[in-house]
Amino acid sequence: MKKTPLALLLCTLLATGGVVAEDKKDTDSPETLIATVNGTPYRLDVFRVFFMERLQGRPASNDPAVQQQLFDEFMNLIVASQEGDRRKLEGERNVVAALELERMKVMSNAALSAMADEIEPSEKELKDAYDRIKEQTTRTEYKARHILLKSEDEARKLIKQLDKGAKFEELAKKHSEGPTGKDGGDLGWFDPAQMVAPFAEAVTKLEPGSYTKEPVQTQFGWHIIELQETRKAEPPAFEDAKPQLTALVKRQKLGEKLAEMRNNAMVELNEEVVRLKAEGEDAKKD
Repeated sequence: MKKTPLALLLCTLLATGGVVAEDKKDTDSPETLIATVNGTPYRLDVFRVFFMERLQGRPASNDPAVQQQLFDEFMNLIVASQEGDRRKLEGERNVVAALELERMKVMSNAALSAMADEIEPSEKELKDAYDRIKEQTTRTEYKARHILLKSEDEARKLIKQLDKGAKFEELAKKHSEGPTGKDGGDLGWFDPAQMVAPFAEAVTKLEPGSYTKEPVQTQFGWHIIELQETRKAEPPAFEDAKPQLTALVKRQKLGEKLAEMRNNAMVELNEEVVRLKAEGEDAKKD
């Protein structure tokens, strides 16, 4: 199949809900084709689902190279699946099971989405969720500086200078290898969870106004860290948090509904399979 500029434009149009039209004729219907490859037609809706899955919630890119990459990936999927049809692989046991599982996933996601759309949390439920989160999220934020160095020896030499009264900010400007060096190593306010583990562990052990007496090693090099201040992180205002609270309450209610459906489901286990598995596990223990 030859590539045309239309193939690239489709990506942007699909992502924005645009309609591809020709000669003033609406072509955005369930039967609209995006292409016919080796005599097999492929619907625009299939490409649309593929496209949105690949974006994974990210905004559509206007970069022609990215759009072409996605279209090429779709073409790879087409020709590889056609090869599977040519080899008559659809009837193979593992393929049958995989197709059945994929259908279950698609139907499950569609059902969960429909069920979530039917849930409308009350103002009281949202406020209750907000109060619970406020009680549970008592995070501490840290304001610190650091000096990043290539070797442990360099770090130890600067720590000795700090012990003698040298200014942390000045040493950072002069010696730090990191991008914050020009700002005196200033990292601003941050949550330790944003930092790599050794750095986070070191900064949370410091008292405001103190610095690490031993160099801290990470994959970026050797750090000297000075903690300036700490503060309790303020949660967002209720109105600002409403979208996230709505999603949270919906997930909770959806989980409760699924548990109820699961508990009420009529389940008939294949006792022979269950028994064989149990016996096999017992044999391993012996």
